[in-house]
Amino acid sequence: MMIAHVRGQFNKISGTVYYDPLDINSSSVELVIDVASIYTGIRKRDDHLRSSDFFDVNTCPTMSFKSTRIELTDNNRVQVTGDLQIHGRTHRITVPVQISGPAKDPFGDGSSMGFTASFIINREDYDITWNQPMAANGFMVGSEVEISIDVEADLDSTE
Repeated sequence: MMIAHVRGQFNKISGTVYYDPLDINSSSVELVIDVASIYTGIRKRDDHLRSSDFFDVNTCPTMSFKSTRIELTDNNRVQVTGDLQIHGRTHRITVPVQISGPAKDPFGDGSSMGFTASFIINREDYDITWNQPMAANGFMVGSEVEISIDVEADLDSTE
């Protein structure tokens, strides 16, 4: 909202991260998000976000990202370029990603890596345009959406 930042999360995400530190160009990312799993802490707002005013989960039940290129920018940072699909619209974006690990887990079950990213999109680029004017000028919903991603990935020791 234009009054204060509203934070939310998606609780159903699946995907695959293939990361080869020796051949960054062969690395890839694919994510699929169940849009109905949106959670902001206020049920009425979550239901509105699921409606045709925003995500329209009955018509567009998922959003996705599929990388097309990954480039190393320094030892623990990459630029991931790919296609972000939201609400039936697809746009190519580039996202800076911080890499952590690999690190052995404390339970002795294996190793994990972390990937952290933060970037901004314009929701209107994805045909999500609902808004309401505010009494003191301005609008209820801003056009920019900040997306933060934190992924912990288990390493497959067989590859």
